[in-house]
Amino acid sequence: MDDLLAELRVWLNDALPKWKAKWDGDTSWDALCDWQRMSSEGKWATAAWPVEFGGRGLGTMEVLAIEDVMATYGAPQIPGMIGLKNVAPTLMKFGNEEQRASVPNIGSTDEVWCQGFSEPGAGSDLASLRTRAVIDGDEFVINGQKIWTSNGMHATHMQLLARTNPDAPKHKGISAMTLRMDTPGVEVRPIKQINGGAEFAEVFFTDARVPVANLLGPLHEGWNVTMTTLGHERAGVAVFAGRLEQRIRNLVEDVTKQDTKVSPIVADELAEFYVEARVLGMMGRQMLNKIAQGGTPGSEQSVIKMVWSELSQRVDTVVMEMAGIDGVTGANQDAAMGYLSARSATIAAGTSDIVKNIIGDRVLGLPRD
Repeated sequence: MDDLLAELRVWLNDALPKWKAKWDGDTSWDALCDWQRMSSEGKWATAAWPVEFGGRGLGTMEVLAIEDVMATYGAPQIPGMIGLKNVAPTLMKFGNEEQRASVPNIGSTDEVWCQGFSEPGAGSDLASLRTRAVIDGDEFVINGQKIWTSNGMHATHMQLLARTNPDAPKHKGISAMTLRMDTPGVEVRPIKQINGGAEFAEVFFTDARVPVANLLGPLHEGWNVTMTTLGHERAGVAVFAGRLEQRIRNLVEDVTKQDTKVSPIVADELAEFYVEARVLGMMGRQMLNKIAQGGTPGSEQSVIKMVWSELSQRVDTVVMEMAGIDGVTGANQDAAMGYLSARSATIAAGTSDIVKNIIGDRVLGLPRD
């Protein structure tokens, strides 16, 4: 492990200044994709992938250690996280030869993948999805709608879930498939957020035709494929928890170096954040260690997700308060955008209300109404 992280630090000391000099503070999609390409070429973004797919074949704890060092150095977030962490492992496990050929392109950002999962009325209750895929010869004819599709405006490909047997129980009769976003009959519309950006999209399917050969896994068995994808997404929550822990550490260090003192109230809040973040980080590492030993993430994932999302919002609220009038006017863009973007933290990947219900049911054993 020590040799691995020493190699990473040498690489970061060379690559990160080059990237910053090239983009001069630009954090646009193109700039972040360039960082992902560099990281993939160094086999750091793809460290968990098997060697034959262009990775290092590392385990969960090694990958977490890499993420910790990346966060310490202030390296930017990888933009194609969904493709790298969720879709690529699913393609490796269930994909045919043509689908697996996409894996290297995901690392290089030649292909950007999104997940066509959530729908209006089928978000946290994903199995209630209604998008239909009807077999017509050697093609699926797809009709329906997806929403809250992360990276939808940038995506070139989608891992889609559609109902292929409407008469089966809701967790059955669902199939997973891959498709190109430029397929006729596929329309992508941006969802404008409160921060002015459009990180999500809604996607409409109107008689879109996809080859049956694009099926990912067995017909009508897409729920099992989805659980593989979501399993990787859940493990990613621990990585985000580690990033938040490092961010709070940096924030506390920055405040202690300032000449002007913060108010006692803010100081108390920062101390509270620091303690919570350390506990959150330990929970994340314990969960990843469990995965590394062959276990399955249990209810602790829901606790980590809830604490991470709500703590993120509280941190960005305090950062906004510390920015004062500069935050309100937008002169401090980081504070303003962070505050607005954090509003989605308690919605994405399962709303806090749903997560609390899961905790109450599966962890605390509370009775249902």
